Amino acid sequence: MYEIVKIKAERRKLPKKYLSENLTDYTVRSPQDFANIAMKFIGDEDREIFLVACLSTKNQIQSLHRCHIGSLNASIVTPREVFKTAFLQNAASIIVGHNHPSGNCTPSPEDIDVTERLKEAGELLGVELLDHLIVCENNFLSLKEKGYM
Repeated sequence: MYEIVKIKAERRKLPKKYLSENLTDYTVRSPQDFANIAMKFIGDEDREIFLVACLSTKNQIQSLHRCHIGSLNASIVTPREVFKTAFLQNAASIIVGHNHPSGNCTPSPEDIDVTERLKEAGELLGVELLDHLIVCENNFLSLKEKGYM
C-alpha cells in the first residue's frame, strides 16, 4: 500500500505596516523591490537564512519560502531544495536571497558558486533565476547587478 502525501509550500504575508497589500499581490520590478521584502523577513536574523521567492509570469510573488536556516556564517542549499518550492508553486521564475548576519554584504566564493549552480539548474529546468540578493539589516547586494550572473 502506498501513501500519497501532498506537500504545501508555506505562504507568507508581510505585516500591513510594511506593505498595504498582500505579498501575493506584490510585483517585483527591481532588486530593490525584493530586497525590501527580504530585509524585513531576514535582514536582522542572527544566522543565515535562504529565501526563495516564487514569481508568476508577471513577476508577482506567489509565495515566499524559507528554504534553509543555516549557521552564523553559512547556509548550504542545493538546487533540489530551491526548485522544489518553485515546482510546487508552478513558478515561472524565482528570486533567491539570503542574509549575512555580520552586516557585510560582500559575496563569498560559496555565494557565487551556489548562484552559478542555481542559474544553470534553472536554465535546464525551465524556471529562470532572476537574481540572488545578499541582504543585511539596512542594505543589500544584487549578484546580478554586480555581474556574477
